[in-house]
Amino acid sequence: MIAEAATEILASQGIRGLTHSAVDVRLDLPRGSTSYYFRTRQALLEAVVRRIADTSAHRFQLTGLAHAAVAGHTAAARAMAAWLDDLLVSRRHHVTARYALTIELAGFPELHELLARALFSREHAARLCEALGASDPGTASADLVSLIEGLLFDRFAGARSLDGVEAGTPASVDQFARPLEAYLRGMP
Repeated sequence: MIAEAATEILASQGIRGLTHSAVDVRLDLPRGSTSYYFRTRQALLEAVVRRIADTSAHRFQLTGLAHAAVAGHTAAARAMAAWLDDLLVSRRHHVTARYALTIELAGFPELHELLARALFSREHAARLCEALGASDPGTASADLVSLIEGLLFDRFAGARSLDGVEAGTPASVDQFARPLEAYLRGMP
């Protein structure tokens, strides 16, 4: 509850807006409650990162990507595209918070590593790439995660964010699916 509220504050008010007091106010908690559970700012930031990572791991299990790989490149690309589109709809605050924290946590190696892997798992990607016949699933999955990262950022804040394609629509899923399918068909 505290970590999710902190994530929402971070997404809406930025890194400077995230304070223990702001979380207390958001949750209508007695003053000092958040600092009782998360003594330092770093502990609160770590809670946000862990919340994003845990939610991502759980939601990924629900995507059906493992089964989509059996159906082939197109099905896998569409499943990934739908998952990315859903990030922009139902978890946009997690995406926003993650990008806000990327620079902030660069000097904290273990938190930075957790944050870097918070939305996308190379391990899951490697299993997907292996199921799709990649000769080197490790390299293919690292490339796939990089592609996914770039596609998401471009739709969130890059040039594609200006295209007028609304998240949560078939056009949005199609926009993600095209490059994903092209990569999956051509991966080593």
